[in-house]
Formats: sequence, structure tokens, C-alpha cells
Amino acid sequence: MNRFPSHRSQYIHKINAESFNVIALDLFRYQYQNNSIYRQFVDALHIDPAVVKEIVQIPCLPISFFKTHPVTTGKTGEPTVIFKSSGTTGEIQSQHFVFDKELYEASLLKGFKEFYGEPSQYVFLALLPSYLERKNASLVYMAEVLMKESGQASNGFYLNEWEALAKQLQQLEESGQKTILLGVTFALLDFAAAFPMPLKETIVMETGGMKGRKKEWTRDEVHVFLKEQWHLSSVHSEYGMTELLSQAYASESGMFQASATMKVLVRDLNDPLQVQEKGSGCLNIIDLANLDSCAFIATEDLGVIHENGKFEVLGRMDHSALRGCSLMAV
Repeated sequence: MNRFPSHRSQYIHKINAESFNVIALDLFRYQYQNNSIYRQFVDALHIDPAVVKEIVQIPCLPISFFKTHPVTTGKTGEPTVIFKSSGTTGEIQSQHFVFDKELYEASLLKGFKEFYGEPSQYVFLALLPSYLERKNASLVYMAEVLMKESGQASNGFYLNEWEALAKQLQQLEESGQKTILLGVTFALLDFAAAFPMPLKETIVMETGGMKGRKKEWTRDEVHVFLKEQWHLSSVHSEYGMTELLSQAYASESGMFQASATMKVLVRDLNDPLQVQEKGSGCLNIIDLANLDSCAFIATEDLGVIHENGKFEVLGRMDHSALRGCSLMAV
């Protein structure tokens, strides 16, 4: 178990398709022993860790625990950063205590490079108004890390400076510079409506998030509109959340592929302990970068995992669907 507390970035780079399941099972036992909240949860389910031999048998902690409990493994000091969810007014925010920023950055960069290559190839433009207006957003931190790794002088964040952003995009297009425009969905829709233009060198990556700012659009509707406005062949998507340190990416049509440190499973709507590697239901996520919190999370997202391992997110479950998607609370 000593490899979990030490040599963090080396640990991240050892994770691959062949080693994932073995590491996940070892990490399950480590977190059961060193995370009191997780141990209480597993015990409440009357599950003996010794009988857990496959990753589909590992109990996943309901994501709501990040709102109500300090979910930490073997840590008593102060975290280096606390990621907080956006939430609505009056809603309790999720908090993810991160004790090792280098671990997060190693996981993020490993995952990004799997799908897009070296960040130094790209200029990163981040249109993240609702996230920039508050502190401790993991999405902003993600963009900052990618910009730092990129080292391009034209990298930058934008609130509502649409004219400046449009001018910057046009200049980068004219110079043939590969660019990633990372944006929250409602902001991308507004910007695209105001500044249509052909984007041939730019990857547009939406991160989700309407936040009540517009009538809810389906992902297909969002992508069709952005492709029309910007003459794109496809719109990319990023799937991540406050409670995760790893990401999944989709290069088209919302078909996500998890990075090497992350695996997505699906649990039955009516029996949350029935978990499969394919099919439809509520999504469970194993994030091996979550060494110091909990690597095994039962999300509130509905989705489907296809035979090729890619997955779609179909929406967030409502409270009428809580029977099977919410696990018992400690």
C-alpha cells in the first residue's frame, strides 16, 4: 500500500488498461482502511472487503457525501486547494479537498495528452464566465494548468469580452495556430450567436452547464447550432466534475472516452449494487487520481456505456428516480 502515499506522479503514469483493475482493487482496500467515511459506508452495506474481487463489486460512495462530509483518505493536515462546485443560491456546495496538486496536474496532463497531444501545440482560450466569478472552481484550475503547460503568449481567460475574444480567434485563425476554445455551454451559445465566423484551426470544447441562464438545450441542439455558426465539422466535449480529478473527452456527438486514470461503470436504476461495464442506468466512476479523497463515486448522472467502452451522458436524474441511483446514507 505504500505506493499510494508516495511517488504520486510516477503512480499516475503506471496506470494503463492492463494495470487499472489491479490498482483499483488495491486502492479500494487502502481507502477502506484509511477513509473513515468510506469505511462506514461499506460497513453499512454489509460488504466484506475480502470478498471484493472485481471492480464491479467495489461499493461506490454517493456523490452527495462531498456536500455533507469531509471525504478524505489518510489526511489530517490542511489541503493545498479545495475545489468547490457551483451550486445554486442556498444550495450546499460539494467540496473536494486536494492535498497534492502535482497529483492532479499529472492526471490532467496525462489524460489530455492521450487525446490531444502536447498542450504546447495549442493556444487555450477559456470562456468561463460563471466559473471565473467565483473561487475554487476546478474547471478554472484545469484551464490554468493547460495554459501554463502550453506556454503560448495568446492564452487567456474571458468573461464577457466577446469582441476581444472574436478578434483573438480571427488572428489565430489567420496565422494557422491550433487553438482550443474551452467554454461553458451557455456562454458558447451566446458568443456564437453574436460572432459567427469560420473556425478551421480551432477546436471548440464545451464543458456543459446552462445554469438556468437559458432554456435547456439538448447536447445535439447545442452542437448543431455551434457547428452552423462556426462552420465546424464537430464540437468536442469535456466531462469532469468537482469530485473528480480525471476527465473524459468526446471528439464528436457527446461520445465520451475516459482517460487512463478513470473508468465509468453503470448501476441498475432499481438495484444500485448491480453494476455492469456496459448498458444503461446511473453512472459510477472509478477515478484512480482520487487517492486522498474517494476513488469510487456513484454519480447522479444517467448514461449509457456502449460496447466499444465509450459512454454518453443522458442527463441528471431527478428525485423521482432516486430509488436505485441513490445509495443508503451513513
